[in-house]
Amino acid sequence: MTSEVKKPKTKTAMHELDAPDFGFGFEERPAGTKENDDHRLGHRERMRERVLNAGARSLADYQILEMLLFAAAPRGDTKPLAKNLLSTFGSLAKVLKAEPEALRKVPKVGDAVIATLKVAETLGEKLLRAEIEKKNVLGSWQALLEYCQGTMGNRGIEHFRILFLNNKNHLISDEVQQTGTVNHTAVYPREVVKRALELGATALILVHNHPSGDTTPSKADIDMTSEIMSAAAALNIRIHDHIIVGNSDCVSFKSLGLM
Repeated sequence: MTSEVKKPKTKTAMHELDAPDFGFGFEERPAGTKENDDHRLGHRERMRERVLNAGARSLADYQILEMLLFAAAPRGDTKPLAKNLLSTFGSLAKVLKAEPEALRKVPKVGDAVIATLKVAETLGEKLLRAEIEKKNVLGSWQALLEYCQGTMGNRGIEHFRILFLNNKNHLISDEVQQTGTVNHTAVYPREVVKRALELGATALILVHNHPSGDTTPSKADIDMTSEIMSAAAALNIRIHDHIIVGNSDCVSFKSLGLM
């Protein structure tokens, strides 16, 4: 009978998502030097002190993103990835709005990084939404435009969104009805009206984005708005406005005299 030689157990631990590819799960963390670890921890501490002493507004965009990624890689160096993301997408806003499929194409981006970015995106949207909830949105128009800009701007494909309002013009629901391509979204007036009836909405505000950044309404935009208005009017549902969102500004059909 031969005796088995027991192999030493390899110590593995949940690496807090800081493996070389920022993956998700249990992986063995590559060994590093104490000097590198000390330098990295010292850098992070200095970053935190800067925020506490001078405020987060003192940080450059890559530094904000770098600190955000600390959650995805508690022991990793996030500065190169932060700079690469900004270089790839062009701005901090576009990084946060990027679709997961696009993010995955960036080296070292995995589930942990994507999850962290999507949580940050949602947090920002919720802060903006809080400024229009339980209020007459027509009386909080600037806050509404900021919300639309924050949720719809800097996206790579078109999204068609509807704000459903009650008879006091308070927000009942805010839903993305359709997504499309870089320059087109199919919208069906009958489905819009059907959803409004399901929610008991008496008024709507239509919103969609132009990924090109040009907020000029197209003929298709104008025709589609007219069709929805006709379908809604038959059921006493009012369309207050249609807002087109670009990368840095919004335009209103009503302000342009198109409604």
